[in-house]
Amino acid sequence: MRMWRGRMMGGVVAVAVMALMAMTAGGAIAADQTSGPFMGKAVNGGTVTVSQQAGKTTLTLSKDFSVPGSPDPHWQVVDTQGTVYLLDRLKLKDDKINTSITLPKYVPSVAKVQIWCAWAEVVLGETAFAAPVMAAK
Repeated sequence: MRMWRGRMMGGVVAVAVMALMAMTAGGAIAADQTSGPFMGKAVNGGTVTVSQQAGKTTLTLSKDFSVPGSPDPHWQVVDTQGTVYLLDRLKLKDDKINTSITLPKYVPSVAKVQIWCAWAEVVLGETAFAAPVMAAK
């Protein structure tokens, strides 16, 4: 009985350690992360910061981000499995810019952030984080 209890406690500790490692190794849990600079055909420079609050994941462009002159730029993200999610427009009515976006709940993670031209169907620029970001649940 004593040997069994020792193995059981060791197994519980091992499971707890593995769960903690999985949560932190898979991506950022609560800390803000800033990507590298955007690089591409029309978007070179600027970064994106991801933050998580109140169960929501938000992406925000840096102040030095230069909006491309293409006709229909959109936010687009690629998750860790390679699934691409086309999100909202970057340019809004009256020359307003959508510099921040809250990810929908169906986006599980973010490996890359892209600026996508829906008119020409081309990636204008993309960036990535040092480690993939797991979306808030």
